[in-house]
Amino acid sequence: MWYAECVPRFEPFRAVRYDVHRVDLSAVIAPPYDVIDPDERRRLAGRHSANSVRVELPEPDHRAGLDRYAHAAVQLRDWLEQRTLVRDAEPSLYAYRMTTAAGMATNGVLGALGVDDADARDILPHEQTLPKAKSDRLDLLSATRCNLSPIWGLSMTSGLTQLVVSDDVPDALAVDEDGTAHELWVLDGSRRIDAITELVGSSPVVVADGHHRFETAKAFFAADTAKGGRGTGGAGPDRLSQARGAGSDLVLAFVVELAEDQLHVGAIHRGLSGLPDGIDLTGAFSSWFDVTRAGDLDERTITALGESHALALVMPSGCWLLAPRDGTAEAAGADLDSAMVELVRTELPEHEVVFRRDWRRAARAVADGTLQAAVLIRPVTVHQIADWADHRRRMPPKTTYFSPKPRTGMVFRTIDDPEAGPFAGTR
Repeated sequence: MWYAECVPRFEPFRAVRYDVHRVDLSAVIAPPYDVIDPDERRRLAGRHSANSVRVELPEPDHRAGLDRYAHAAVQLRDWLEQRTLVRDAEPSLYAYRMTTAAGMATNGVLGALGVDDADARDILPHEQTLPKAKSDRLDLLSATRCNLSPIWGLSMTSGLTQLVVSDDVPDALAVDEDGTAHELWVLDGSRRIDAITELVGSSPVVVADGHHRFETAKAFFAADTAKGGRGTGGAGPDRLSQARGAGSDLVLAFVVELAEDQLHVGAIHRGLSGLPDGIDLTGAFSSWFDVTRAGDLDERTITALGESHALALVMPSGCWLLAPRDGTAEAAGADLDSAMVELVRTELPEHEVVFRRDWRRAARAVADGTLQAAVLIRPVTVHQIADWADHRRRMPPKTTYFSPKPRTGMVFRTIDDPEAGPFAGTR
């Protein structure tokens, strides 16, 4: 009902992309920065001298006297000048399909999403976020003036999938280390582009992933504008004069229809450590849950719990099913496992919590003594995501894990007008 007043702005832009005639795209894409550990960073950087991880998670160049952020900017310029990267001739939107080895597909579109106050009021955060330093991403964005990886948005209007699905041969194809195929199509034709931008602009966009990048983009726009009005890509305050899709008032975004057949939502489990020896965790959970022993901590029990997506407590002494009691959801303010488990955690003595997407890893950490316990939670449904978004509520932190992840390196978006910014002349 309130959709009519929504004004998310979604624009085509002139992407910077790897020249697939010169570079094997599979060798240069990388996962999002926040899921890459140091070992994987080294492995990715070693795959190719222009692997995107080198700018997404840059290292300093001490010989040249460059800090990590300046080094990222220099590498981007070098790759452009060497024609490893090339800029598309016209502003476009980019259909992007991810297909897992199991055949599950996610279809969406890459474009430039508005982040200024007028455009962003109907870009809705999906989850609360844990405290996390944003200065790293802000410093990188300031140095490179480039969106290196997209945020992930969910469109609440049906029909987007039909507009972006293509049976044509993709303009770019890469396969990641998990066997997921990443296909990209450059969309042309003003009618199709206008239809997509109008559809995305007709209802709220829910930020599914990349909350910190979205907040960093907003902070960058405010700082960029305060420095001298460069928020519109260096073309001055008149928005009509700026290059379409340029400007720090936009951020690279992958937008997918909020639909069951397009989203694959996993749970993020809780690992507990640092609790006093001898603490009665089953007793603590009994305050809010009916606790039933499920078996010993062995492969058979853990596999049964994990594959059934059960809400469960795993400890060295065994495994227990957790069934929320009457009134637990009301006390938590939500029927989400993450919220109900938090009721127990707030009553425990001081401890540490870690988050694990893989229930096997969580269980192994309990078995080898790294964790004292793990709480396996159930994935939320697409219906729950839509309902929370419709009521403009944020889910608790680390409630959902969307997969597969869009890869860094499929497209880059430079902030400035290609004719006026720091990368001018490197088309």
